[in-house]
Amino acid sequence: MSEVPASGVNPFDRLAELGLTLPDVVPPVAAYVPAVQSGAHVYVSGQLPMADGKLLATGKVGADVAPELAKELAARCALNALAAIDALVGLEKVVKIVKIAGFVASAEGFTGQPGVVNGASELFGAVFGEAGRHARSAVGVSELPLGSPVEVEVIAEVGE
Repeated sequence: MSEVPASGVNPFDRLAELGLTLPDVVPPVAAYVPAVQSGAHVYVSGQLPMADGKLLATGKVGADVAPELAKELAARCALNALAAIDALVGLEKVVKIVKIAGFVASAEGFTGQPGVVNGASELFGAVFGEAGRHARSAVGVSELPLGSPVEVEVIAEVGE
């Protein structure tokens, strides 16, 4: 790519350095689209830890799923969100990851949601540098779609 990406960081180079490639966009499991643009922002629907059309794990974090694995699954959710952004507007147009919301299907008494959602936050930081730092919510919930342990949604600012 000859032009400088909007964030000043080439996200494709960063992904390659991390040994990652963008997956295909995960098809919606209900009546919604993976991402929409409104003005200078892209809103990415909640992404599950899917790979090759399959959910990578099911269960509640702190009981069926170890927090360390859940953190890796949150990173996969983030990677799927990047794929949705790329398909809609092009990843090179990302100026800033503005906000993420991470949802963790939590066993009773599990309070480590922030550590789990760090998997997504750390991936955005690794891919976009300073432009990957964002506001965030990390929420424990009783259930997620398809029995997923984690789900991540994203708001990104994009430029020309």
